[in-house]
Amino acid sequence: MAKYDVDEVKLRQLEEYIDSIEQKEGALIGVLYKAQEIFGYLPKDVQLFIARKLGIFAAKVYGVATFYSYFTMEPRGKHVINVCMGTACFVKGADKILEEIKKELDIKDGNMSKDGLFTVDTLRCVGACGLAPVVMVDGKVYGRVKVEEVKGILDEYRE
Repeated sequence: MAKYDVDEVKLRQLEEYIDSIEQKEGALIGVLYKAQEIFGYLPKDVQLFIARKLGIFAAKVYGVATFYSYFTMEPRGKHVINVCMGTACFVKGADKILEEIKKELDIKDGNMSKDGLFTVDTLRCVGACGLAPVVMVDGKVYGRVKVEEVKGILDEYRE
């Protein structure tokens, strides 16, 4: 096996998964899901490994990984916070909620807390305008969020 700059144990786990797939053609998205589940994100070397194991071009793996918003090439925290920035949420103070989250987590640059526990992202619209402003943590929806509620929401996920 070629040398990859990633955790070898995790890479073997991914290899076992890929080897267990009988029909490799059309398996790319499923393999990317599994890889992201194992690694937490899709580093370049993992994408190259997947391309070689599936016998496809690395550009195809990269193209699929960047097309679908579920996949990420950046490490993510254990808990993912999404703040809706759609019109209704923004008008009702989503920008202030986002700033409070960043302040509470001491995030200055990027979108991951220093302890690796949280990743903070924004979404255009979650389709829950009646609950604006909306914050989602690991898919759990918090509606009509107020700045003073941010610490309590984050405390639910701190370890």
